[in-house]
Amino acid sequence: MKFSISLPTCFEGVMYPIPFVEPGDFVRMAQLCEKLGYHSVWGNDHIQTQDYVRDLFPGKPPNFYELLTVLSFCAAATTKLEVGTALAVLPMRDPFWLAKQAATIDQLSNGRLILALGLGAYREEFAAWAPRLAPKARRGEMMDEGVSLMQRLFSENRVTHEGKYYAVRDIEMFPKPRRDPFALWIGGHNMEMVERAARISTGWLPGWRPWPELAERIKVLKDRAHALGRDPKEIEIAPQFSLTVAKTAEEAERRYMESGLVAHRKSLAYTGRDLSKQVVANLVGSPDMIREKIAGLKAIGVDHACALMIPADSMAEFEDQVEWFAKVAI
Repeated sequence: MKFSISLPTCFEGVMYPIPFVEPGDFVRMAQLCEKLGYHSVWGNDHIQTQDYVRDLFPGKPPNFYELLTVLSFCAAATTKLEVGTALAVLPMRDPFWLAKQAATIDQLSNGRLILALGLGAYREEFAAWAPRLAPKARRGEMMDEGVSLMQRLFSENRVTHEGKYYAVRDIEMFPKPRRDPFALWIGGHNMEMVERAARISTGWLPGWRPWPELAERIKVLKDRAHALGRDPKEIEIAPQFSLTVAKTAEEAERRYMESGLVAHRKSLAYTGRDLSKQVVANLVGSPDMIREKIAGLKAIGVDHACALMIPADSMAEFEDQVEWFAKVAI
């Protein structure tokens, strides 16, 4: 199984204190992850402080670092480590410029970018970013139209598109991505995203779910891919889990439940996940328990424990968890 780490690009206030990360930490952590044998590092994508974060940290706006810029620095400072977006929020990005940025990073890194796309967890961010568009816009429609446009930009010499949300006329986009096929993934764990992943992606990056639900969605994705004439093995199954490793299961659970990540989970209660399962369904536990969980995830078809989210109160604690998990799992 592959393992990768989520860098704290846009997690201040969401699951970390404010302030938490310094700019130099990103490259340092990428180099450490490469040294320890991780497959990749990832960044999350926010542009606007969430309402619940403003309530928790009044008068202390978090630092949200633009993830593609961060990933370009990380790729430049490493040689084999892949870099990925977990997730790039397509409805809040222009598809042409996102395609251009992705192709450029992919070229400069010798094919080491994974572009995973999602709708965005907080509609309030979208409303703040596009107040004129938000009342009528359907982000799922924007996602489908934007992905289709990006796929054409990645493969065709000239593109003309006139859609509901986007339009280009006789436009050329070069260079194309170096990796072939380009690593275009779909994120999100609802059934609409499962269908999109089965139809168009080379990878599926959902959030955690109770394992029976995750196993069911993996089966649905593979069955749909087969029905659509695709080889299901060509789609990497890469859920995002949280990570807390400690000497005992009790200590790991205590640290996890006392972390800022729990408030983040509650803010996403609309996704329908059973929060009583968040400890057992994530990589939280003693080293032996973590190994058992990894074996269980392999058994249900997980290829990659992706963009692991690490609750921590400091970068020193974050780094300690990265090193400890590498000794346990890699």
